Amino acid sequence: MKWLLGTLQSRLLLGLGIGWLVLFAVGLIGALASGSGMLTDATREHLEYEATLIAQHVERAVETRKSALARLGDDIHWDDDGLHDVLANQDGMLELFDALAVISPQGRVVADAPVQVGRIGLDVTDREYFEYVRQFHDAYVSEPFIGRATQIPLVMIAVPLETDDGEFDGMLGGVVSIQGGTLISKLRSMRIGDEGYAALMTASGTILNHPDESLIMQQVPGVDTHPALDLALSGWSGTAEGELLNGQQALQAYQQVWSANWVVGVYLPESQLDVMIGRFIDELWWIGAITLALMIPVLWALIRGLLAPLGRLEHQIARVGRGDQSHVELNTGMRELKEIADTINYFVEERRHAGLLLQDRQAFLDAVLASSPVGMFVCDLSGRIEYINTALSELTGHELEDYRRGGVIGHLHAEEFSDIRDLWKDTLATGREFQRQFRYFTANGELLWLEVHISLVKDGERPRGYVGTVKDITQRREQEAMHRWEAEHDPLTGLLNRRGFERCLADALAAWRKTTTPSVLLLFDLDHFKPINDEGGHALGDEMLQRIADALNACVRSSDSVARHGGDEFAVLMPGCNLEQAQRAAHELKQAVADVAVEHNGKHYRVTPSMGLTALQAGDQDIDSVLARADAASYEAKTKGRNQIVS
Repeated sequence: MKWLLGTLQSRLLLGLGIGWLVLFAVGLIGALASGSGMLTDATREHLEYEATLIAQHVERAVETRKSALARLGDDIHWDDDGLHDVLANQDGMLELFDALAVISPQGRVVADAPVQVGRIGLDVTDREYFEYVRQFHDAYVSEPFIGRATQIPLVMIAVPLETDDGEFDGMLGGVVSIQGGTLISKLRSMRIGDEGYAALMTASGTILNHPDESLIMQQVPGVDTHPALDLALSGWSGTAEGELLNGQQALQAYQQVWSANWVVGVYLPESQLDVMIGRFIDELWWIGAITLALMIPVLWALIRGLLAPLGRLEHQIARVGRGDQSHVELNTGMRELKEIADTINYFVEERRHAGLLLQDRQAFLDAVLASSPVGMFVCDLSGRIEYINTALSELTGHELEDYRRGGVIGHLHAEEFSDIRDLWKDTLATGREFQRQFRYFTANGELLWLEVHISLVKDGERPRGYVGTVKDITQRREQEAMHRWEAEHDPLTGLLNRRGFERCLADALAAWRKTTTPSVLLLFDLDHFKPINDEGGHALGDEMLQRIADALNACVRSSDSVARHGGDEFAVLMPGCNLEQAQRAAHELKQAVADVAVEHNGKHYRVTPSMGLTALQAGDQDIDSVLARADAASYEAKTKGRNQIVS
């Protein structure tokens, strides 16, 4: 080994040989990466194409069934005595649906085909499809449900029946069996390659079709384990990589079936890709082995002959490197070697001057940065921190080694990590400025708000690294948070004020209009409150308001919003709650208010609430109409004798 590395010639020979091996290995790896990438890209395109075809097929099938129901609905007349016969003679429709049903305006099944025991007379007013068709007079594909008569998973495709005046006159529904019907079950037998398959699910996350029948009617996993699927349920279409329900990694493609609010998913396990890539690797290996076997001996012989005269130059360079001499003195007749010697001598001298200049500049820079009252740091183009000044160390309590281990984003608050990491990666990749405010832990565990600004430093057009400044804005952020809280809360009771409550109500109305998420508004003022202020003064009145606020907070759910709407008027917003549930809650709140008492000069004072309840409705366009409806109900409760609940 000593002989092998003892001369410049042997080192160059060895270096070039190794260089060739590395170059060839990189070529093989590049070919593998390129081939693997092309194979993956082609597979992605194929999966997306398959998903699109399936989604278009399902879309057409759903639209066909909607249109067929609409045409049949035009022939349905309530004065017909033979509705059952009308349905039973629809052979073509019964090829499209597993069953047909006519539902009265009151929500009762009055006719069906084929006849199913227990279906006639069923009350479907609690089904979301009946409520949707009744409200919007439009065709609708329901969420999956278990049929009461058949006890199997079903989907209802429904169209409205209307009078000549356009009023709701019932509903015609086509029943589709999820497990046995022709619309959905055909997807179960589809295969993509040897192991791939297609699945169908609702946008709300219920599985309609899957090769594993035990998963049908189950909910899909959440965003933590299946982010691409979660995006697809929100309306995204495209391809991704991720886990299957069994934990296996797979390529995935998603397409939307908008007419039914469904999502088609096509999946191909990565193990199937690995088999194809393995064959590709075997072929590359044999080609590489044969090429190396032929090229290395030839290359070795050529390099050895060409580099023989460099032995003396190697010795001279070694002496300069050890400091035995200041420059290369080479006596040779080879012009190329003389040019190399002159170039080496030039660079040796330039390096000496550059070293002296760098020392001076570094000393000046260290002095400037160390004296700055603002925290500062410097990092290289890869993001590795090379310097921090005294102000930054004193601010955070972290030394340079701490930052080298954790990088720029070390010690971040957990909720900030993902956003800051992505923004910092973008800065490193593009050179764009980084400017952000975020929470940060000091060495002693104190949480600060910092404002960090990082800029790219260039030498001419050549990037050299990044310099950053750090400011402590904790006090400013705390003041801003306090101002935001005070702007939306009542200072006496700590409840939401009118402004904060109306923002919550506007959010609930937006959720209702987008996803029909129900919410109920409770509005009430206090009966017999004026004598408390008149006889006990405003201090006693304030004490009563505070106690009532505490009683309300003790009764409501954490998701409810409670507000002092003004004076002795209170409001409660109950999201995700229907009117019947809200009425039970209102009785509890009414009793809680009635139990509150204050005392003055030996006299006890109590109040009662006059409550108005209203649920969000399909025609609500703004919060003013909802508030007006609840206020009218509250006024009606007061006129009926007070201490009442009116909805």
